[in-house]
Amino acid sequence: MPASPAPSAERIRDANIRYHDAAATEYDAKWGIDFGGIGQGQARAKATKALGNWPERAFGDALEVGSGTGYFSLNLMQQGLFERLVATDISARMLETLAGTAAGLGLEVRTVRTEAEDLPFPDASFDLVFGHAILHHLPDLPRALVELRRVLRPGGVVAFCGEPSRYGDRLAAVPKHGAAAAAPLWRRLVGASPLSAGAAEETDGHELESDVDVHAFAPRELRRMLAGAGFVEVRVSGEELVSNLYGWVLRSLEASAEPETVPQGWRAFAFRSYIALQRLDARLLEPRLPAALFYTLVLAARRPG
Repeated sequence: MPASPAPSAERIRDANIRYHDAAATEYDAKWGIDFGGIGQGQARAKATKALGNWPERAFGDALEVGSGTGYFSLNLMQQGLFERLVATDISARMLETLAGTAAGLGLEVRTVRTEAEDLPFPDASFDLVFGHAILHHLPDLPRALVELRRVLRPGGVVAFCGEPSRYGDRLAAVPKHGAAAAAPLWRRLVGASPLSAGAAEETDGHELESDVDVHAFAPRELRRMLAGAGFVEVRVSGEELVSNLYGWVLRSLEASAEPETVPQGWRAFAFRSYIALQRLDARLLEPRLPAALFYTLVLAARRPG
């Protein structure tokens, strides 16, 4: 049989809007997003890996692409990585959630609904353009990278974290399938109820989750695309190996149960053990193994001055 045609850019954008609009209200709870000390520590560690160090002076104007509910930008803003923030996303509901969280944290943020491939900002508007787990959603990534360079000031920096690696994405299928097989036993052990048929067959956008992830990257491919868009001093490194495999087991088990029936004791254990493995990855594996082996990639580059 002939291969199915690749989805069009328009179809990918529509899936992204529908999925992220549907997911907005429960997104933070689903992914355990925190805006206190834990979340700030995670975001700072990721940004430091991408940038190579935590800068001594704050960036002035920062643009976040694909802000979602603000996990990355709001945690970094609280720690003074930049002075002013424009948060963008293709999903209006994600930006509404972000704006509400920012107001609760006492942060002043401008939100703009836009596509990354066609940014509504003048040339040379920002000192930092950044994002978390967003590049793999973009239908026309080369065009988007050219746009990011355009809106950067000379000497400005791009930094992105949480992008799936091609090998790591394949590797993640193993714990997902294993957890699916073990889910009935896990639910009995922790006393959780199976996810109801109605929730499992939800059709308000959640069924599009697999359609919105359109890329997984090889490190050399990202380096080539960034250089092709006119960036210099390109760096790409790996993040999370053991912790992410373990994290997919946890997420797959919990996704099989009604959320309110998963015990808090289990949630606390799962979170603490995941953080411990994150630290193991950062201290032992990330400095020693090739970037391509890891589940996610972090990258940074500079616009020539």
